[in-house]
Amino acid sequence: MKAIVIILIVAVCSLIMVNMSCAAGNNLSVAATVVSKSNCRFTTATSTLAFGTLDPGNPSDKTVNTTTTFRCGGSAPTASFAITHDSGLYEAAPDAPRMRHATVTTEYLPYTITLNPSSGSVPKNTNQTLTITGTVKGNDYKGAYVGNFRDTVVLTITP
Repeated sequence: MKAIVIILIVAVCSLIMVNMSCAAGNNLSVAATVVSKSNCRFTTATSTLAFGTLDPGNPSDKTVNTTTTFRCGGSAPTASFAITHDSGLYEAAPDAPRMRHATVTTEYLPYTITLNPSSGSVPKNTNQTLTITGTVKGNDYKGAYVGNFRDTVVLTITP
């Protein structure tokens, strides 16, 4: 009887050791994001900053404006926000946006873009106006290729 008990103990221990040595590991990544007490969103999906016709025979700086609206909500009575832009699809460098010619895709026209306000604090659940100002310098289109130029800029608002 003692021999049978010993054999059973050895067999059980062997099974436990085999299962332990055959076990595979798993790494569990754990992550969380804490959200702000505020959230801001643009209430208009698209905007257009149209420079119109630029005359190289009279090359003067051309500045145009457009507006879009945003609203902040959340549990805080006021929301702090920041608005940035990505300098467009054809930027020459950071903060150096440029439009690309519609058919001659090696031709570009630089411009500047500013946002007002680009940051601040606003009361929640109140529409706010963002003014977007763009300028094309006369010297930049004085010798530009004739035709249409376009770009797309993404505006981002946080939080």
